[in-house]
Formats: sequence, structure tokens, C-alpha cells
Amino acid sequence: MPTFDVVSEVNIQEVKNALDQTNREATTRFDFKDTNSSVELSGLEMTLSSSSQDRLKALEQVLEEKLVKREVSLKCLDRQAVIEGSKGSARRTIKIVAGISSDKAKEINRFIKDLGLKGVSGSIQGDSLRVSGKKRDELQNVIAALKERDFGIPLQFNNFRD
Repeated sequence: MPTFDVVSEVNIQEVKNALDQTNREATTRFDFKDTNSSVELSGLEMTLSSSSQDRLKALEQVLEEKLVKREVSLKCLDRQAVIEGSKGSARRTIKIVAGISSDKAKEINRFIKDLGLKGVSGSIQGDSLRVSGKKRDELQNVIAALKERDFGIPLQFNNFRD
């Protein structure tokens, strides 16, 4: 019976590369001069800091540009509130969301069932969703339908087996 997995993965190495490029650009660009702007990564959390909120916003924009160039989806970023510090400085924490939460997996599973394809079913396995069906064409229709719909997280399809 053909199966495939629906996952939401983030390439951490590409995120690190984008952070390095952002820090390098922040040190060389004139508008970031004397603002102490930087981006740090610890685990799955990025911390952006700068001397003012507008520079923080510009730093976040540069980071997003670098992430998009490296094909990291911006849907995996969970932006926290801006924290103001002393002398007008600002900080923001951005969490990287990897994996499919159980609520999202249930939502995706419900969507697959609502497609009404005969013999297609999904089962939640940790932070992924395994979809199985009788025919390969039906599974390809499921993949196409999932690509069209926005679930708020980046989805990848792997482990396709006949």
C-alpha cells in the first residue's frame, strides 16, 4: 500500500548561514553603524537586538531576506513581542518552529478526510503525519491539495513508498 509522510522541517544550517550573513551585513552597513545590532542563535531561538526599534525592524527585514534567499520558509518563525530596554534599545525573540504539533496534525488529517478520497487515511506519528492509500494517484492528489491550502506552517512531503 503506497504511503508518504507529511513533515515540517527546518534546515538549521541554512538558518545559521543566514544569521552569519545578517550579522556581517549589520557590521558593514552604514545605517547600522554604532547601533550594536546583532542576531544570536541559541537552540531554536534567535534573539535580535539593536539600539532602537526602527533599527531592530530593519535588522529583522535583513534577516528575513537572507532566510528567503536560503529557501527557509518564513512560516516557521514565531515572532515574540518587542522588549524595550534602557536608552531606547530594543530586543526581539524569534522562535523557530519545527515539526507538526498535534493540533495541526489533526487539522491536516481532517482536511485529508474531507477530500473524500476512497481508501486514503492519515495517522499521526510524533511530529509527522503518515498518509496511506490504495492508489498512488490518490496520494498525489492529496499532496496537490495540501500544497494549495495554507496551514500556517511549511509542509514537506517525503518518504513516498509504493
